[in-house]
Amino acid sequence: MRSGGPALPYDVIAGVVPCRSGWLLASCKLAGVTLSVEDPMYFERFAELLDYKPAFAAIGVHAPIGYLDMAQPGGRTCDREARAMLGPRRGASIRSAPSREVLNGSKDLAEAGLDAVSRVLLPLIREIAEEVPPYRQRRVFEVEPELTFYELNHEIPLRYSKRLEFGREERRTLLQARIEGIDRILEAELPKVTATHLIDASACMWTARRIFGHTGIRLPMDPEWDSEGVRMEILR
Repeated sequence: MRSGGPALPYDVIAGVVPCRSGWLLASCKLAGVTLSVEDPMYFERFAELLDYKPAFAAIGVHAPIGYLDMAQPGGRTCDREARAMLGPRRGASIRSAPSREVLNGSKDLAEAGLDAVSRVLLPLIREIAEEVPPYRQRRVFEVEPELTFYELNHEIPLRYSKRLEFGREERRTLLQARIEGIDRILEAELPKVTATHLIDASACMWTARRIFGHTGIRLPMDPEWDSEGVRMEILR
């Protein structure tokens, strides 16, 4: 999946989550079945991490990729299926992707019905819409941390919200059981980055590894495309 430059004896896999004014990236080197966790990094622009060298072979990003032209109740099919899979408590954390009429500014935000978090993250979502055309979906994939934890927890939704310390510890325990050296990410201290960001980025990295290994599962199984040819799917 890597192109350009000398061949390396490993691939670099990344999980990415939006912060208030940038992007947190958690990565690991993968050589065969050996995984080596790297220090997390913060990028102000999504384009910067796309251009980073050595290039990331697979990127799992916790942000919507692919958008309906106009908002529909419940959002995209992948949004609705993710909520149904996670159940009423954890599924409530799945926000519907904004529509293209919101992203391009043709619809007033007051009429769009966006929640407070989506409004804050809208500039970052617009970066994704600009920087991830169809060809970039060969290595950039939409993922959802709560679906990662669902997988790590034997397909059982977690008990606590990540807003609670009980929930953050529940998630750390699952990650530590599956990823050797993950505390290098979980215990990192970066400006503008919270413990929840570090947990979610680690989860996205785990799913990116599954995708790179061709074991990721699509929601929906038969992906849909938006009006610009971008797949609307979430991988777990």
